[in-house]
Amino acid sequence: MFIPKLSIEFLGTGTSSGVPMIGCDCPVCTSTDKKDKRLRSSILVQSPQTSLVVDTTPDFRYQMLRINNRKLDAVLYTHPHKDHLAGLDDIRAYNYFTKKPMDIYANRLTEEALRRDYYYAFSDTKYPGVPEVKLITIDESPFIIGDIPVLPVEVLHHKMPVLGFRFGDFTYITDANKIEEREKEKIKGSKILVLNTLRKEAHLSHFTLQEAVDLATELQIPEVYFTHISHQLGKNTAINAELPSHMQLAYDGLKLEL
Repeated sequence: MFIPKLSIEFLGTGTSSGVPMIGCDCPVCTSTDKKDKRLRSSILVQSPQTSLVVDTTPDFRYQMLRINNRKLDAVLYTHPHKDHLAGLDDIRAYNYFTKKPMDIYANRLTEEALRRDYYYAFSDTKYPGVPEVKLITIDESPFIIGDIPVLPVEVLHHKMPVLGFRFGDFTYITDANKIEEREKEKIKGSKILVLNTLRKEAHLSHFTLQEAVDLATELQIPEVYFTHISHQLGKNTAINAELPSHMQLAYDGLKLEL
């Protein structure tokens, strides 16, 4: 399968509360390092022809304005939690300029949440100006958006199935604490892997830093970035100093070329 040249931009690398967290004066939240300022987790994936985002966070509007993004062909959703869905309404701007619905890719669990939370976008009688979407239900089968091939990778977020995505040699996984062996096989061979790592202490539904490092080591990925980071993990510079040379924390605005 032909895989076009891809660029990846991290729109946000923070957990559901973002960093800084409201009302917190810890060393991370009060840091002056721009790499310690984290919007909610999302990425922009672009080929020469196609532009898509993974998740529309509560910060989606600002994320698009911050990078002055003018073109968006599709949205992929990982799962139905609010920190990954809450910005959907702001696709209206793209509807306005393109004069067509936005393609939305989601599994059935996420589709149910979208239809519930954004009922007005799916109503038979729509109020003028609501988001226009074309909902495409996906499972674990591979598919193509424009010229970008997409391979879903199912992971577990405690008991909730969540979709990660592999785009060519790049795999993006957020909100996970367990990956079955059959799904690990889909990740192997990636040149770049992004994994969630919430903090150093154990968590019910997210990988810890050590768990993420161990998994990336097991999969033998040559270049690894960690995302969905909380203020509890520590400062960007300090944590990177503890990591193997081919692993580091992702940060908002980081760009990768494949």
